[in-house]
Amino acid sequence: MKETLYLDTRDRDVTRPTFSDVVVKGIAHGGGLYVPERLPELTLPEVLSFGDWPYWRRAAALFSRFGVDLPAERIDTLMQRAYAQNFDDERIAPLVEVVAGMHVLELWHGPTSAFKDMALQCMPLFFAEAVERKQQAGELADDFLILVATSGDTGKAALEGFADRAHTGIVVFYPAEGVSDIQRKQMVTQRGDNVGVFGVRGNFDDCQNAVKAAFNDEAFNEALHAEKNLRLSSANSINWGRLLPQIVYYVSAYADMVASGGVVAGEPIDVCVPTGNFGNILGAYYAKQIGVPIDRLLCASNENNVLADFIATGTYDISGRAFVTTPSPSMDILISSNLERLLFHLAGPTHVRAWMAELAETGRFRVDRETFGAMRATFIGDWVRNDESLAVIRRVFEETGYLMDPHTAVAWEVAERLRDQNPVLVVSTAHWAKFGADVYKALTGVAYDDALPAEVAGLSGVQLLAEVQALAGDGARVPRALAELDAAAERFTDVVDAGRDGVERAVRAWLG
Repeated sequence: MKETLYLDTRDRDVTRPTFSDVVVKGIAHGGGLYVPERLPELTLPEVLSFGDWPYWRRAAALFSRFGVDLPAERIDTLMQRAYAQNFDDERIAPLVEVVAGMHVLELWHGPTSAFKDMALQCMPLFFAEAVERKQQAGELADDFLILVATSGDTGKAALEGFADRAHTGIVVFYPAEGVSDIQRKQMVTQRGDNVGVFGVRGNFDDCQNAVKAAFNDEAFNEALHAEKNLRLSSANSINWGRLLPQIVYYVSAYADMVASGGVVAGEPIDVCVPTGNFGNILGAYYAKQIGVPIDRLLCASNENNVLADFIATGTYDISGRAFVTTPSPSMDILISSNLERLLFHLAGPTHVRAWMAELAETGRFRVDRETFGAMRATFIGDWVRNDESLAVIRRVFEETGYLMDPHTAVAWEVAERLRDQNPVLVVSTAHWAKFGADVYKALTGVAYDDALPAEVAGLSGVQLLAEVQALAGDGARVPRALAELDAAAERFTDVVDAGRDGVERAVRAWLG
């Protein structure tokens, strides 16, 4: 298979790097994102054949079809490591038909109980492989520092994937008041000699903007290289190494839906994704482009509904939009970085450069009529209020016995509103136990903005999980890694100011 080369969405990097190059670089110079120069084409029999294989082989097959620049046998070896007993279900990404025609794709069976494991148990292996090969070939002398901004789940999954891995260190920044107690404890108790974690005084967009600014600070990058022999890279979904594994589970899910009788081979499905940074739903878009019979992509937003508004109007406007705290914090994002990749495919780099510059300068941009029409041919969006998402958790549990987290609840509600004749794949991005306080509120009818009842208000996030189990019974299993968090020592307690200077000072202090 001929190796695939990559383009820069802003067309400033004209070197046409390989997969290994873009995984190591993370982001193109000048802020653009990498996309494949060409996409493979899968026939329907090829899509269905995925249903005959274990998940690791499905992932390996798709990576090979995408022209990843490694020998096929090496891809197989890495995928067998990525998708193995580190997941608590041998199917890795199982399907559950909760009601007729509504299938939930459970992407939270990995070690951190969130969908980010689907990519971040895989991507660090390919990152380390690329660095090792480049160093052995004499093409590279430096090691790498991974900088991550997280809205909750990416941070822990990246820490878990890169902990004690050769040639890398990793530092994660999270909004200090914008993640659940469980999410925070997962990060600050992380083991590993090469990991660092910092809270940030601000929201996720503040974290993301500060990390991006550090990447673009030439003086900071030059100092890291000169003083520490380090280069910066990213494990956020701006890195193509994060996105390619996400395409796999959409191909896999369709094959499994056919095998289970949930859809007739060749007939289309709709996919509904709880969406923040636009990477997960973009994986479904790529799956559609390469041949998976997907009809509509339903973009589910919470009260930070910039994407739902953009899909409805063609105007992306955050200039006067307030950031809202919600029960689904991994979606509390106003600057959806991966949207740039979609716009590149629909309109090309000239438009992307102009729109991204306008967004940076004014906080808004508007796409042209042709691009808007092309987007609307596939995407439709809607959004869910905070208390509505909690009500969905309770209603679905009472009607079906299926317990879901607030992110999945947002997707479920939007899927029900927008559903037509097609079977719907609802993407479940986190285990309910990561958000025990809000699930407790949902099951007991407490409004999101109201305090927990006095009898449970002083409990830790982990202790609240037992209260949810008492309410929900046998259907409320808690993953062992979450249940044991209170016993783990908190290693990282520092909180820093938002902005480039805060991030850079934190990194320098951590490096020593």
